[in-house]
Amino acid sequence: MTLILALDFGGTKLAAALVNIGSRKWLRYERRLSPANGNASTDLEIMRSLIYSLLEDAKPAAIGVSFGGPVDASTGTVRLSHHVAGWENIPLKGLLEDEFGVSVGVDNDANIAALGEHRFGAGQGYDSLFYITVSTGVGGGWILNGQPWRGAGGMAGEIGHIVVDPAGPVCLCGKRGCVERLASGPYMAQSVREILENEPPSRQVRPGGKVLRNLVGNDLTLLTGQLVSEAAAGGDDLAKEVLHKAAWALGVGIGNVANLMNPQRFVLGGGVTKAGEDFWRVVRQVARETALPEVDFEIVPAVLGDDAPLWGAVAIASMLF
Repeated sequence: MTLILALDFGGTKLAAALVNIGSRKWLRYERRLSPANGNASTDLEIMRSLIYSLLEDAKPAAIGVSFGGPVDASTGTVRLSHHVAGWENIPLKGLLEDEFGVSVGVDNDANIAALGEHRFGAGQGYDSLFYITVSTGVGGGWILNGQPWRGAGGMAGEIGHIVVDPAGPVCLCGKRGCVERLASGPYMAQSVREILENEPPSRQVRPGGKVLRNLVGNDLTLLTGQLVSEAAAGGDDLAKEVLHKAAWALGVGIGNVANLMNPQRFVLGGGVTKAGEDFWRVVRQVARETALPEVDFEIVPAVLGDDAPLWGAVAIASMLF
């Protein structure tokens, strides 16, 4: 029995799973939320407790790791986390190899999820695909000629920071009108919040906002991208407007990438892609309008859901022996 240990260091959650190589079913699975004021040390301690709980007395043949932030995949060093303090230049591969005595593969979550969907999900049977995750941020991962492609410095796939609206709002990266600034969950919530905060509930200038206000009991700090999607489905005009802009931005980004790299498939995962048929229709329509007529591609939903990083970790671990 050959065991693989898969680990997922997400921005808000930590997950670990154990699987027999060749199996599509977890032997054991553990998941915890990362503490709100946590750091790299607390995350590592929580993950260690998950690992020992899963392994009991077993020893894996290899460990695969998905990390939610920039990673040097050649050395397995985490460069930083955008969501958790203290991860600057942490040699995660080395730490795990020293403790568990087996080979470890580490990569960022978008690259890993791309590999997971390619081996086990919506990308099976395709030589080229671009995986896009639309959730807390917008990231991407490439599979070219059946293999992960990370770029010269490991930064390939940053579709979230393609500028689609140069006059748009400022992104965390400092540029205006990035795909991420318009399409990620937190930024959609921020856009709605800023509009509603500048309009008294008693005298709204534009239609919409009522469903949104009801969903959060008028406490706009509780707004999330998921709630914006729910409000749009419930007919809220403001939510629909913001969601349409998000779908438009993503569609423009995808159309440009299609022209540049010509992958067979775009696989979309993450929370915002559960936003309903209207969202998907706009993404597909705008991507098709942006790309050249001769460029052929499909846009399909990811099928592994929240487990895509873990299955990608299984895939990267399987490549180690």
